[in-house]
Amino acid sequence: MNKDIMICGVGGQGTVLASRIIAASAMDEGYTVHSAETIGMAQRGGPVTSHVRIGADAFSPLIPLGGADLLIAFEPSEAVRNLKYLKKDGFVIVNSVPMKPTSLGSSEDYDGKAEIAFVRSRCGCLVVDSEKLCAPFGSSKFFNVAVLGAASGSGKLGLNKETVCEEIVKIVPERFREKNLAAFEAGYKTGEER
Repeated sequence: MNKDIMICGVGGQGTVLASRIIAASAMDEGYTVHSAETIGMAQRGGPVTSHVRIGADAFSPLIPLGGADLLIAFEPSEAVRNLKYLKKDGFVIVNSVPMKPTSLGSSEDYDGKAEIAFVRSRCGCLVVDSEKLCAPFGSSKFFNVAVLGAASGSGKLGLNKETVCEEIVKIVPERFREKNLAAFEAGYKTGEER
C-alpha cells in the first residue's frame, strides 16, 4: 500500500497524537513510513499540519501539493487551507465544529458552514460533528482518536482496525485508554454509515 495522509487543525486539538497513531499502526503492519509535523504557532491556536506517508513510494516526509489521498481536518477553515494538498480523487474527513482561527479578527463571525460547503463542492467528503460524536465521553478532546475511527470505518485509512486499536493501547496513557477506545469505536460506526 502507498498512501499519503495529511492531518490538519489548530494547536491543542490533538493532531500530532493522531498522526503518531497512524504512523505506528502502519509500521506495525510492515510498511515504510515517513512523517513530519509543521507546528507553527500551535500554542496560540495557530495551524498544525502533520504529513504521514506510507509505503515504498514515499522518499521524503512531506506530501507534495496534489499528493494526499486523505485529508483529515480537525477544523473547517484548515480543511480549506490544506485542500491544495489533496489528489483529484482524494477524500476529506472534516470536523463540522469550528475553532476560530487566530487569523480572523475578533469581530468577524465564523461558523465553518461556508468552508464545509466549499470542501464538499470540490471532493468526496465525510463531515463529522466532534461535539455530538464525543458527547458520551465528556469531552471533544477525544475527537483526535474518534476521527481515526471514522477514517477506518469509511475504508479510507487503509489500515486494519485491530492494528490501530493496539496502537491506541500502546500510546495513550492508561487512564484515558478506555474512553479513547470507545471514541474510536463510535467514530468507526460513523465512518461505516457514511
